[in-house]
Order: sequence, then C-alpha cells, then structure tokens
Amino acid sequence: MPKTVLSAVLLVLACLLVPLGALSTWAKHEIGDRDGYVATMAPLASDDAVRTAVAEEVSGAVMKEIDAGPLQGTVEAFVHDAVRSFTETAAYRTAWDAANRAAHDAVQSALNDDTNGEVVIDLAPITEQIKRQLSEDGVPLASKIPVRHTEITILQSQDLGQLRQCFHALQVAGVWPAVAAALLAVAGVLLATRRRRAVVATALGAALAAAALVAAVAIGRALTLDDLPSDVSRDAAGAVYDALTASLRTAAWVLVGVGLLVALGAWLLPRLRRLR
Repeated sequence: MPKTVLSAVLLVLACLLVPLGALSTWAKHEIGDRDGYVATMAPLASDDAVRTAVAEEVSGAVMKEIDAGPLQGTVEAFVHDAVRSFTETAAYRTAWDAANRAAHDAVQSALNDDTNGEVVIDLAPITEQIKRQLSEDGVPLASKIPVRHTEITILQSQDLGQLRQCFHALQVAGVWPAVAAALLAVAGVLLATRRRRAVVATALGAALAAAALVAAVAIGRALTLDDLPSDVSRDAAGAVYDALTASLRTAAWVLVGVGLLVALGAWLLPRLRRLR
C-alpha cells in the first residue's frame, strides 16, 4: 500500500475516532463514575422545573394517604406548598444527592445487566422530611403517613436494547479511542507527502466529526423528550438530559474550535512567512 494511501486511511480513521473518543470518555468518567454522576446531578436540586416535578410527585403521594374530608383541597394546597418550600432547603439538597447516589447504582445495573425493570430516583427521604414537617405544623393524620417509595422513573431497562451493549462498550473503552485518534493522526501526518495539507485536512475532519456529535446530542434530546409519557414533565426531563450531556457538548464544541484553529493556523503559516 502506497504511503499516501496509508496516510489517508489513518487520517480518516483518526477523524472518525474523535466523536467516539469524546463519547467513551464521557461514558466512563461522567456516567460511569458515581461521584462524577452525583456531582453532575447535584445542581438540578436548584432547577425550578425539577423542584416542581419533585414537589408534585411527593405531594401527590402524601395526599393519597390523607383524608381530610371537606378540607381535602385546603390540606392538599398546604402540603404542596410545604413540599415546594422544602425543596429550597439544604436538607432537600442532601436528600437529592443521596437519592441520585442510589440511582446511579441502578443505572449502572441496567446498562450492564440484562435484567428488566424501571430505573428510578427514590424520593422516600424527601417524603420522610415532609411527614415530619407536616406533623410539626399540626396537619391531621400527618404522623400516620407511611413513607412509601415515591419514585421518578429515569428509564425502562428493558427498552435499552442495543444501547445497553453500546454504552457498556464505551465505558470499557474509556479514553483509549481518544488516544488512538491522536496516535493515528500523528502517524498519518508523518506518512503524508504534503504534511501541511494533511494537517489542515485532519483538523477540518476532526472539527466536522465533533460538530456531528453536537448535532447527535441535540437530536438525541429531541427524541428522548418526544418519547416521554404524557405525565412526565418535559421541562424537568430536559434539564436532566442537559445536565448529563453538558460536559459532552462542551468537549465537542472545544474539539470543533481547536480543529478550526489548527486548520486555519496551518493554512496561514506559510503565507505569513512569505510576507516577511
């Protein structure tokens, strides 16, 4: 195989590995790492759409256990306000982190095993706190409210299909596709007869591949939200999706920018030299 053909093959492979490297690194260190996952989800405790969704789920579950007769509507409004107020406290943020730490284990099990079932965030710790607050405020029968596992469904593991295998492979690969992309790019440029053009082409190809990843994340968001049941808050789900993919989008945009800058620099350098 001529060196020029081998160089072209290596450079194409390097460009194709750019989005794969970003995805596998994200899957390994953002989703696969428990502390990283919890840290990513933590800011959502202050997101208004998420707090509203949590308040509606918890207050709805609590009101199923309270029979206040003709005062049912008044008590329901009071409970909802109490839950909403609780979502502004430090105790809520602590409970939210604990719930997501437990949810991470369920997510990993769903992605790594063939078991069926829902992956959920259990809001029972929040319900326990609300029960205590309602009891202190004198709400009838509040002390008798059972703390059931009020849950928000993240995904259905039986619906993952091929995604389970792909995601597991990405987590196993980790940073190696990114390392392979860099090594292939260097080898391809060194084998090229016109190295400057090879650098420009590779940088533009990497930028294009990274831009395709940005588009894929955006399309994935639209498809995910469109596939939600009607009783699930799209605003809250969108906030979760955006939080989980924020670092991936940032990495993709950085790769786009670096690729364009490298290509521009390699194209301008010889022209600037001629002007001297």
